[in-house]
Amino acid sequence: MGEITEWHHPIPKSRGGKTREAVHPICHRTIHANFSNSDLEKRYSNITALLAHEEIGRFVAWIANKPPDFNAPTKDRR
Repeated sequence: MGEITEWHHPIPKSRGGKTREAVHPICHRTIHANFSNSDLEKRYSNITALLAHEEIGRFVAWIANKPPDFNAPTKDRR
């Protein structure tokens, strides 16, 4: 993690989620660019499910060797 941390609700607040997980900003944007709140609630509310998704798995492999404060534009894929 870099200097900036964002908080992700694995189950979106709009769906009643209360727990939060610390995530890097680019990772947070990537999660929300790939999934609707409904998807997050029903299928991707934990790290195992997120990492099993092809797009997220590729992203994590790509970002793994970047510096902690790395930032890049995130395209909305939905």
